[in-house]
Amino acid sequence: MDSNAKIVSNSKMYFEISERRILLRLFDVIFVLLSLYCVQSQFEISYLEFSVSNFYWTVVLGVYLLFFGSIFEMYNLQVASNEFQVLKSTVLTVSTTVLVYLLTPVFSPTLPTTRIQILLFYGIVLISLVLWRLFYVRFLASNRFVQNVVLICEKEQLQELILGLQNIDPHYKIIAYVNMDTIEDFVNHDYVQQIEKNSLVSFVEKYGVSEVVVASQKTEGITSELYQQLLQLLESGKSIREYTQVYESKTHRIPMQYMARDFYRFFPFSRSNSNKLYLSIVRFFEVLLSIIGILLGALLLPLVLLGNCIGNRGALMYIQERVGKDGTVFNIYKLRTMVQDAESNGAVFAVANDVRVTRFGSFLRKTRIDEFPQFYNILKGDMAIIGPRPERPCFVNKIAELMPFYETRHVIKPGLSGWAQVNYSYGENIQDSLIKLQYDLYYIKHRSMYLDLNISLRTITTVLFCRGQ
Repeated sequence: MDSNAKIVSNSKMYFEISERRILLRLFDVIFVLLSLYCVQSQFEISYLEFSVSNFYWTVVLGVYLLFFGSIFEMYNLQVASNEFQVLKSTVLTVSTTVLVYLLTPVFSPTLPTTRIQILLFYGIVLISLVLWRLFYVRFLASNRFVQNVVLICEKEQLQELILGLQNIDPHYKIIAYVNMDTIEDFVNHDYVQQIEKNSLVSFVEKYGVSEVVVASQKTEGITSELYQQLLQLLESGKSIREYTQVYESKTHRIPMQYMARDFYRFFPFSRSNSNKLYLSIVRFFEVLLSIIGILLGALLLPLVLLGNCIGNRGALMYIQERVGKDGTVFNIYKLRTMVQDAESNGAVFAVANDVRVTRFGSFLRKTRIDEFPQFYNILKGDMAIIGPRPERPCFVNKIAELMPFYETRHVIKPGLSGWAQVNYSYGENIQDSLIKLQYDLYYIKHRSMYLDLNISLRTITTVLFCRGQ
């Protein structure tokens, strides 16, 4: 098979994952405001004039659009690239945005005198967003904007590295690789062809490669000639990055397969972990939200008691030991969702569609109502709102024996929700725990107000769409 036949030779424009999200946010607001302005200028509709002529009201509309767009997954690239899913998200976002904007006093115009203006306002916002998003799906999310990449690695690493990157970003195409083994035998992997070390520059120029990723751990494989070619590419404006940097930036996980060997690249973690101002602000919101959560839980208690009597038939709550900050064991409080004596044969991982979960327990899990008692743990200081989910001591000991750096997640408080929870499905085994650990370590490394807000918004999405397990 001729591998070159599958490679497009002309240089292509491409967008990084972060750039695509910025593009979506920016043009969501631009197209909505521009459409409102154009219709108002043609037909002189008073409510539209107020909405686009007042700076503060315009800003509020844009903020609402971005906020509810985040909640309803408008900036999830998998959703944004699927016509059906993006239509669903757009309708939910526009409906919520328009409703809240219409009913917000002071920060938005007074309600229009006729209902037709409300319908027109809603229709313009919806149609402008739908048209722009369909354009994105059909054009910007297509294969026209693929980033061609060359990988430098050992032959035995090739398949793992390719799958690790392209499963995350389908627009990131590794089209060739340079074999860094001292014995350079030629083996093409599917559509990824092998190129000679002395042909790197000519191949990059010929096939419009924009990035070279170095994943080799064997420095002796980087010959003087290859080193000079890398310098030449760097000087010509090509991006040359180390694999762990690319993996972390695209997957938002720490690459554990390299960590045991080069752990110093990942420490120290984020300064926010010891920043007193950040921690004080976070603690203030934790206390505030835990009080609100406890009060809301008290309001729901009569319905939960009734459901428990009918669907659970037994104790309402259970207490379980979990490992917290610095390895300290504490008691966590949860509403019972499983049958009585669910672990009579010993502790095991919960799984999706677990037969031990009762019907009412399934409802509690999907809506996250079963987590409400943990607001008491947060108020006490055992847990935080955001952080790695606390694990049971028996599982911690078991996993720590098999997995390097697992207990590193205990350098901060465990959380009610975390980066692993909003990015990955329910952990059912040791392999799932490894992937979730990669997300937890990413959070600890990059902890910030922005990341906390991101997790909070995605947690709201999880609750609204009943994705709890």
